[in-house]
Amino acid sequence: MGVHGLTTYVEGNRNFLQDVKFRDSRLVIDGCSLFFRLYFNYGLDQQHGGDYDAFTCLLSQFLSALEACNIQPYVVLDGGIDPSDKKFPTLRQRLQSKIKEADRLSHGRNGSVLPLLTRSVFIEVLIQRGVPLVQCPAEADWDIACLAHQWKCPVLTNDSDFYIFDLPGGYLPLHYFQWTNLNGKASHRYISARCYTTTGICRLYGGMNQQLLPLFAVLVGNDYGTPKDADALLGLLDAGVLVKGGGRGKGRAPASRIEGLLLWLSSFSSPGEALEEVSRLMGEKDRGPRGKSREKGGLSSQLWAGMQEYHITPQSSLAGWFSGGKTAPGRPSSGMPECLSLAAAQGLLAPLVVDAIVMRRVLLIPQVENSKLASSHCSASNIRQAIYGILMQRGQDVQAEDMTAQEKINQGTKGGRGARGQRGGQVGGGRGQGDILPTQQGVNVGFSNSAATVHTEVSSSPMCVEEYDRVDLNLKKNILEAHQLRTPVHLDTLGQAPVAVRLGVLLDVLGMKQSVLAPVPLHLRLAVAVIAFWRRVASPKPSQPQVQALVLGMIYGELSSNNQPGATHYQQANPQLNWAAERQVCAGLDRQRVRPGERRGLDVGAAHSFSQWQACLWSALCLNQLLLLPLPEPHITWLYSGTLVHGLLSSREGEEGWRPGKERERKRERGEREGRGGRGGGRGSEEINNRFALLMSEDESDDD
Repeated sequence: MGVHGLTTYVEGNRNFLQDVKFRDSRLVIDGCSLFFRLYFNYGLDQQHGGDYDAFTCLLSQFLSALEACNIQPYVVLDGGIDPSDKKFPTLRQRLQSKIKEADRLSHGRNGSVLPLLTRSVFIEVLIQRGVPLVQCPAEADWDIACLAHQWKCPVLTNDSDFYIFDLPGGYLPLHYFQWTNLNGKASHRYISARCYTTTGICRLYGGMNQQLLPLFAVLVGNDYGTPKDADALLGLLDAGVLVKGGGRGKGRAPASRIEGLLLWLSSFSSPGEALEEVSRLMGEKDRGPRGKSREKGGLSSQLWAGMQEYHITPQSSLAGWFSGGKTAPGRPSSGMPECLSLAAAQGLLAPLVVDAIVMRRVLLIPQVENSKLASSHCSASNIRQAIYGILMQRGQDVQAEDMTAQEKINQGTKGGRGARGQRGGQVGGGRGQGDILPTQQGVNVGFSNSAATVHTEVSSSPMCVEEYDRVDLNLKKNILEAHQLRTPVHLDTLGQAPVAVRLGVLLDVLGMKQSVLAPVPLHLRLAVAVIAFWRRVASPKPSQPQVQALVLGMIYGELSSNNQPGATHYQQANPQLNWAAERQVCAGLDRQRVRPGERRGLDVGAAHSFSQWQACLWSALCLNQLLLLPLPEPHITWLYSGTLVHGLLSSREGEEGWRPGKERERKRERGEREGRGGRGGGRGSEEINNRFALLMSEDESDDD
């Protein structure tokens, strides 16, 4: 993330980072950096699909530490893919890397894969705690920098781009932010941290002009790539040719390319002077003022364009948002109704939906699963096709724009270069042709019956979205058609559609009758509907013990939620319930967890099945958000804890002698006794199985 190699260089020079006692201040937080850091650096489960309850506890402790030090956080999240496509090759590389890491985790080796619903849990906790947040339309770095610059407060992140931005309040690397160990008296608590400003690095290089740092970042390379001719320039630098005679860098032998480049840049008084030298060395003709070459596409002009990513404007649109503004900050997304733009800014519309409507392209997050089977996301393709179908139901003026965008996708499926293929994205052209799955037109590629049809040619130009997903251990591009709904809802008038209509659309896509969900608590209805959908579409079909383990995990979550310190109002409202008994049941279930260091390996089949359930839930959450929440969102924190669910499954299988090939035979033998027993179960387990029996029987009859 950020500028290549810069974090290592800065951390290797302690003069660049100053010790601070941080308290009594605003703090702009890079939300994505924070949830990655918290999840990966505190030993939370990745192999079993994530422990969202443990993550919630950790995040709550972090927020409480800020509160104790009178620090007011403002969280800014990345949104969709950058519409310029400049970063798309980097995103594809990262996604491919995560596919390999997920496979390593499934075999018990090391890797880092963020569980699928972590971001949703993060937003859920921030909203519950009343922490101000905003989700930007695309990447948030620039917006974060502008807000922190206007407020003159620090930024908390792990992104090395912030070593380049000129921020008066500085940059606090998460690595040095010691929030777990508060210091000072009770009324004057503070967090020990280290703060970076550009002053230190510029001082070391003879008072170098800070405005040269963006040029340095573009030359070294960042997530937006490096200009194609920059290597030739850097080669000259490596050979020592670029040390300007009499410059401030003369006489020092650089220890690294980064230091050598900084030495060279320090010999110029301004970016314009440095770019003029670049133009001269690269033989560019007709050099213009301030180093901007009149030769379009020349290295100096490319460098100048890349430098604008670090140009901070004096007024931030986020400042108005955090001051109570009701209009979504940034430019309105293409064709996005105001109600959805506002929901996206509030973090209540997933980036998948934004990407689908703006880019006609989505990236599906890898999970720990059986890489020899179809991706877990294939089980939810029908839900995503419904999402795309809603997004295509738009007014005539916007449909004209849609057709233009669709032609570009169709060109890509035919192997042509396409509009973006002429730039950095390589979408549908050049080497990108290999990204299309080698299938016959209209034939599924080993997916379940619910999987989407993948086309290599589009004759009638149906509305489609590019999906990037795993096939075996490779990242591949699939073309997924949008589905027309039986009850069409128009995107332009979505905010005016009655709740009953939007709810009907949601349940129709999930194949669920509203009457079946009536006995289920309102906040669990979406999760229960997803379980029924998952049982119907997943391949291989989930076993009964897997369903029971998942449901028991949800029961544990409900009991845990009811017994949280903040849930006293619920206990007072239900005095007839035996809260001590509930806590005892909760503790009994908790003992079934898979513990760190246990010798039993991962049940990859179960991991794949539960990953399919998470994929279905993720897509259903996106659909529910697109429909403006006709069902309340479930408390994802308490829906799934991977180590618990896998432990419960192992326990139930061990007690019942369950084997995949014997399940039907066992059902006949047990008859109505099916589902009883289990260490965490007893009468509670039997009651849950009875409660779900109607739902599952309805589900199976629909299949017939």
